[in-house]
Amino acid sequence: MRPAGESDRVSEKRATSYLEAIREGLWEEMEADESVFLIGEDLGRYGGAFKLTDGFLSHFGSDRVIDTPISEAAIAGAAVGAAYMGFRPVVEMQFIDFVASAFGILVNFAAKLRYRTGEGAPLVVRGPCGGGGRAGPFHSQNVESYFLNVAGLKMVAPATAYDAKGLIRAAIRDPDPVLFFEHKFLYRRVKEVLPAEEYSVPIGVARVARPGGDLTILTYGAMVQTSLAAAVEIADSDGAELEVIDLRSLNPMDDQAIAASIRKTHRCLVVHEAPRTGGIAGEIAARVNESCFEWLDAPVRRVTAPDTPVPFSPPLEDYYLVQVEDVVRASRWMLDY
Repeated sequence: MRPAGESDRVSEKRATSYLEAIREGLWEEMEADESVFLIGEDLGRYGGAFKLTDGFLSHFGSDRVIDTPISEAAIAGAAVGAAYMGFRPVVEMQFIDFVASAFGILVNFAAKLRYRTGEGAPLVVRGPCGGGGRAGPFHSQNVESYFLNVAGLKMVAPATAYDAKGLIRAAIRDPDPVLFFEHKFLYRRVKEVLPAEEYSVPIGVARVARPGGDLTILTYGAMVQTSLAAAVEIADSDGAELEVIDLRSLNPMDDQAIAASIRKTHRCLVVHEAPRTGGIAGEIAARVNESCFEWLDAPVRRVTAPDTPVPFSPPLEDYYLVQVEDVVRASRWMLDY
């Protein structure tokens, strides 16, 4: 059973969802390279918590689609060992929150192998992150900042279906471990027509999601959609044009793209869904101040979630999450500075 629409992908253009894009990328990489295999909880017979891997087991078999017990540390450890033996494992964390259980394996082993032995560990750890699904504090986190201080780990967070497919392919082919953050709120809400030909998106390269000359917004993941909506509102109501930079890659980060935008707009707003303290926005602000200070006409500001767990209550979760009006309010403050 191929992913939906796979057989007629060339002859018929159709809108592909963010989830389907990841699914297509995984399928095509497994078809192309027998060393690629999937490992995780409920991803085989059940097809994954979000049905992203539905049909993979029947097509690729149990040697390449491996259901595991509930032990993230054991899953990550097995993947590191397999990667070191020449395979390219793709680990699914059913919810990315529980990557914390595999922290030691990823930080102290996977990230260090190239530095210790000269050979990397070509593995991908992917999973759904983020809030907005009323899933409470244990299934809604954004954990990317946990790993930002770890040399040897790459991190990507696609915001579009095009990038989701292109980056999963690039991550699988990468010679070192890559953490792949999929915002679950985007799974079935973001769709676009993908190219019929094979493509990948390079890790470490940002994109201009919306050009503008008055203010730079640096963001990633689901907050790209929020920032774009804010940019449209500002353009319509205030006449200012905000440039939205989709970082796509969090480590390595595209410092050149960041600097090029800020030198044009002279203002920088960083937006992310994770809590403020210790978040990636702080690192970005430091880099901007170090490399672009003389071009800034206003202080670098952050729009983030508060320093609390993600609430389960829908009204409280809405208050917790960064909303379009939060970005609009911060943008207006900076434009008036």
